[in-house]
Amino acid sequence: MRMPLYIMIFASFLFLPPSAVSGGDRYEKERLRMVEKDIKARGISDKRVLSVMAKVPRHLFVDKRYRSQAYADHPLPIDEGQTISQPYIVALMTELLRLKPTDRVLEIGTGSGYQAAVLAGIVKEVYTIEIREGLAGKARGLLEKLGYKNIKVKHADGYFGWKEHAPFDAIIVTAAANHIPPPLVKQLREGGRLVIPLGSTVFYQMLTVVTKKRGRIVAEQISPVAFVPMVGEITKRKD
Repeated sequence: MRMPLYIMIFASFLFLPPSAVSGGDRYEKERLRMVEKDIKARGISDKRVLSVMAKVPRHLFVDKRYRSQAYADHPLPIDEGQTISQPYIVALMTELLRLKPTDRVLEIGTGSGYQAAVLAGIVKEVYTIEIREGLAGKARGLLEKLGYKNIKVKHADGYFGWKEHAPFDAIIVTAAANHIPPPLVKQLREGGRLVIPLGSTVFYQMLTVVTKKRGRIVAEQISPVAFVPMVGEITKRKD
């Protein structure tokens, strides 16, 4: 039986809170341009990723000083020396996770909260960890203000993951790491995917997709990237 059209339209907005569905605001044209020219034109084809990137108000996740650049395809500074990733990289990492609506996702490195908001528009639950208390609090406040009910923010060292909510269908690490934290592999569901910038934390890294198969990991390198380094326990350990 075919789904009635009005139900299909409603379903497309199911995972975005009303305050985050920002059609009609003065940034809408910039978002649509960003999606068409900087994301879709560069090979991102997942319709769910394209749709959510066209809706989430990125300008609210950056400092007011940078709002005029919010939809340009480059990183922007946020508090405590950190950055919000360029839109294309956010879209690419999200697409590489191959998400389903029923998935539960762990994010390491909340930052501004923008990546978490994008994920929350696609999946059932997002658990995001930020080691910097100030950033965690600010992101939590903004996400709550925007009406997201399916995001939980925790101030902690992401190296150890979030054991009490494991296993996760997918894990995304938004900071450079010189090795894959073993606790994250352990907390990844069988068949799940982990996306991480892996390599030198000083120069550049390779965006890497790790798939868990029969308890072991299979890694695939995607493209060179440059992320701020992951800090905390990871700096005390070697691969």
